[in-house]
Amino acid sequence: MTLPRYRDPSAPVADRVRDLLGRMTLTEKVGQVNQRMYGWDAYERTPDGHRLTDAFRKEVAAFDGMGALYGLQRADAWSGVVFEDGLDALDGTHMAAAVQRYVTENTRLGIPVLLVEEMPHGHQALDGTVLPVNLAVGATWGPELYAEAAAAASAELRARGAHLALVSALDLVRDPRWGRAEECFGEDPYLAARLAEALVEGARKAGVGVVLKHFAGQGATVGGRNSAATELGVRELHEIHLAAARAGVAAGVAGVMAAYNEFDGLPCVANAYLLTEVLRERWEFDGIVMADGTAVDRLVRLTGDPVSAGALALEAGCDLSLWDACFPTLGEAVDRGLVSEQALDAAVARVLTLKFRLGLFEQPVPAAPAHPDHRDVGDLGERIARASVTLLDHDGAVLPLSPEVGRIAVLGPNADSVAQQIGDYTAPQRPGSGVTVLQGIRAAAPSGTEVGYARGCDLVGDDVSGVPDAIALAAESDVAVLVLGGSSARTDDTAFDPNGAAVTGSGTPSGMTCGEGVDLADVALPAAQLALLDAVSATGTPVVVVLVQGRPHALPDLTATASAVLSAWYPGPRGGRAVADVLFGNCEPRGRLSVSVPRSAAQLPVFYNGKDHRYRGYVDQSALPRHAFGHGLSYTSVEYGPPRLSAPQVAADAPELTCRVTVRNTGSRTAHETVQLYVRRLSGGTSWPRVRELRGFVSLDIAPGGEAEAVFTVDRDTLASVDRSLCLTVEPGEVEVETGPASDRTQGARLQITVPLRQKG
Repeated sequence: MTLPRYRDPSAPVADRVRDLLGRMTLTEKVGQVNQRMYGWDAYERTPDGHRLTDAFRKEVAAFDGMGALYGLQRADAWSGVVFEDGLDALDGTHMAAAVQRYVTENTRLGIPVLLVEEMPHGHQALDGTVLPVNLAVGATWGPELYAEAAAAASAELRARGAHLALVSALDLVRDPRWGRAEECFGEDPYLAARLAEALVEGARKAGVGVVLKHFAGQGATVGGRNSAATELGVRELHEIHLAAARAGVAAGVAGVMAAYNEFDGLPCVANAYLLTEVLRERWEFDGIVMADGTAVDRLVRLTGDPVSAGALALEAGCDLSLWDACFPTLGEAVDRGLVSEQALDAAVARVLTLKFRLGLFEQPVPAAPAHPDHRDVGDLGERIARASVTLLDHDGAVLPLSPEVGRIAVLGPNADSVAQQIGDYTAPQRPGSGVTVLQGIRAAAPSGTEVGYARGCDLVGDDVSGVPDAIALAAESDVAVLVLGGSSARTDDTAFDPNGAAVTGSGTPSGMTCGEGVDLADVALPAAQLALLDAVSATGTPVVVVLVQGRPHALPDLTATASAVLSAWYPGPRGGRAVADVLFGNCEPRGRLSVSVPRSAAQLPVFYNGKDHRYRGYVDQSALPRHAFGHGLSYTSVEYGPPRLSAPQVAADAPELTCRVTVRNTGSRTAHETVQLYVRRLSGGTSWPRVRELRGFVSLDIAPGGEAEAVFTVDRDTLASVDRSLCLTVEPGEVEVETGPASDRTQGARLQITVPLRQKG
């Protein structure tokens, strides 16, 4: 018997898709673009293990197949999945195999299911390794390290039978009031683009496809409000918010997720300009577009009924739904003439193409899964945590902590909580796992050093009843390490929207100060935390502030209050050890800010790359950030020479030269320096210039007293800007190529560009 063409692994993918699509009924086609079931409802625990539910079988029967299943192995407070009833690594693999066997054996065409999982910072599943959040990854400025971690996390996900990883990588922190700031790499499009590339390339090594979230502009909502309106113009969209997506597409990403926010009056999931004109026609993207959870249902407010809403999203370019009630009605939409069957065929073809590319028809789940060593992935997470710790302020007197220190007071609401240092979108952790900052300091402290602990205050609120105990402990100590910040820890009493976002109103839920749905009007530290800081500082004991946080909190001037201030972001479950290694000088602080730190919410926005209108500032406070993008101190000192260009002029039709800068270590410890390259337009161009734009960075390790040279290639990618037709173009005029340790500490060399060259946009 001759195999159908679509079953022939040697046939071209396009031929296999064409053959399979030609065999499908309208109902089967609709099934392939649907992903409406929560994966944790597909199984149930029995005395002997787990089994598929009747609800799952009913869902498969409804369309004689299933396009994708989301979150089979997701575990968190929203799903309600815990260790007592959920899937560990081995159970997850077996259940993934059970899903595929049932679907392929009980449907007419036997099309396997895409198993889709959250991998925001590690696989969000029981016993999945938790990595530091993306904002910490951004602070490493380390695409190579992140690619390793992404490959390791993806290998865990693939070993458990999944194929697609959902990862936030496209959003930018343009307003730190937004609760999902922790999911962003930072505020800069260039840095985000390099890390998005690393993510896609790392996951590909493990055979996992990535769906990048969220397309597009979700980090630019008005007031930092989640899933709200944006006031983006098309130029701002292209210059800032599409760069990471463009890089991900060029790297071969499997899909993008259409965001909740609107652009030019249309939600992204219904925006043909974004999903078709830009993504498919300009960029020639041939992967899938997935809707964010229930995003298609929101279109009913525009269309008036679910059938028309589904048709609108499909026609705009959405291929795969998530949890909505609209896409299941696409068969009716075709019958009523609201959308053509050809449009449905195009979406189905893209879903099938991805399944063939990922090898689902030949091997829906790994034949003999080899689960990666959990410890190896955790080690990579710890390396990211160390590399992300950012020294914001330092008087040079206290850090690194001396081996002779006799007594250390560890204080603050974030000092002894693993849950508060791992961020949102995390599964329950096994009791006793992880290393808190307190535990890390106790383990790293020299023999004979006494380490005391007092919480001092709660994370939120103004209750200062615990402050006296903290004062007493600090007063009798040689140094006080005060661990402040925020938390995205979800709990059993957190209320959720249908899409999993925390429900907020007049107050923060369950002590959360960050995370999806948890936006802040004021990004200052809570009153009790500031009172604790002032009280401990007043004892005269030197204070080191460690901020465990998912957003850059607004900071007052702490130079008279603290000897040093560090941001550890959400460093992951073993982050306490990483923080302790930096405090004791076992490793150097090498993090650099990927997001500017404000002085107050009143001065927002403070991102470094705004339009250059030479604004003088407010009357009542500075318009400049407390700490600028790219900032980060170390335990040594360095001196930068001026940038040296290989030519003072370049033709735009062949713009390639080199920029060199010498960095000298003038201190007594090894320097781990991130040399940054910016471009600043002085004249020419077809749109108003920005203050400066990051276009390169190089990491240098320099021995005490030594020097090293950072070498940058300055080419089309470095010099291109968005022209009036929204294409990337090297435009004539004069620019300044700047280098330095941060965006507010640069030296420049002027470069003249002649003869315009049009590049593909």
